Amino acid sequence: MREIITVRKLMIKRSRQVVLDGVDLDVAHGEVCVLVGRNGAGKTTLFHALLGGLNPKRGLIRVFGKDPVRHQRYVREQIGFVPSIPDVPSEMTFNEIAAFMEPHFPSWSATRLDEMSAWLCVSRGVPFGTLSKGQQMKAMLALALAHDPKLLLLDEPFGGIDPIARKEILEGLIHSIQPMKRAVLIATHDLDAAARVADAFLVMKGHGRIHKRMVEDIAEDTRPVTETLLGALKRIQTKESTPCTL
Repeated sequence: MREIITVRKLMIKRSRQVVLDGVDLDVAHGEVCVLVGRNGAGKTTLFHALLGGLNPKRGLIRVFGKDPVRHQRYVREQIGFVPSIPDVPSEMTFNEIAAFMEPHFPSWSATRLDEMSAWLCVSRGVPFGTLSKGQQMKAMLALALAHDPKLLLLDEPFGGIDPIARKEILEGLIHSIQPMKRAVLIATHDLDAAARVADAFLVMKGHGRIHKRMVEDIAEDTRPVTETLLGALKRIQTKESTPCTL
């Protein structure tokens, strides 16, 4: 399979503090990878690096075969990103946010946006700041899919939302993945939701070192998937005592 993301021996520093060190990662076209790990392991920092927002201290990052720092515009045009905290003005409506975003994405489709916003039951005409956390995440997912991205990055999409919104976001995600076979990287603590969509789990250790386990390998374990993953995370946390960083 063609690699969408390639990371080798990556080191990222913030304010002279090492946040990621020795990270290796591959995500192939059509692969859905779920990134799990304790708070502060560096999941959000990795996302920002993939988007070209952080300069590596050393190592290699390639997204669609390109350096995301040097080719940031091209890379970002191919990515749909849903941050854990929506980064849009609270006074703007969904339609206003969409109108602002459209010129930045050559492949933007109003028809696709209409389809996803209807599928996710997005409230389009009210200020974004008046929406619940679940409604905001549904709106952000619809916006992230409007330009038919080749890679979808989701940072804690299920965190702090009600069960109905969680179900709708999960169904919308499944709906968006199946027809296009886009690559997806999801950081989440919701292992039950993750198990429904994942091809592979990426268990993140201290400073971002990643151990990849394919779902078919986990399925060979006699325990449920979530129990197997929780056991792996517990082993990591008891073996490592690195400081938490964001």
